[in-house]
Amino acid sequence: MTTHDDGILLFRNTMRITDGHLEGFREAIARAVDFVQQHGPQLMVETFVDEEQMLAHSFQVYQDSDAVRLHWKLADPYIQEVMEHCRVERFEVFGEPDADVADGLRSALGELCPPTFSPRIAGFVRFASDTQE
Repeated sequence: MTTHDDGILLFRNTMRITDGHLEGFREAIARAVDFVQQHGPQLMVETFVDEEQMLAHSFQVYQDSDAVRLHWKLADPYIQEVMEHCRVERFEVFGEPDADVADGLRSALGELCPPTFSPRIAGFVRFASDTQE
């Protein structure tokens, strides 16, 4: 399936894992990703860990700002559990969320880690069907 959608949003969240919390972080991320795979609106979620630097990078793709709001509503307990093991070091938004989502991100991340926003120029998404093997 190939699609083109001006509302698509890609989030990249870089998290600094707290010393001594790597296993707890891994477990919390696994629970969070399992939950959103079953119930969340994301089109894609991938998380990677650089153990040497104690950094994790999470990438999430949303259809639009409504999907982001739904994710926040459903996943807040899981987000809070993950945050017990890390702090957000950098948060990048690719695409243009509506004002409500942009303000929500700014409020949640605060002045210590203000999100950056990069508007979309061009692109497409190609996802294989879940039924293909």
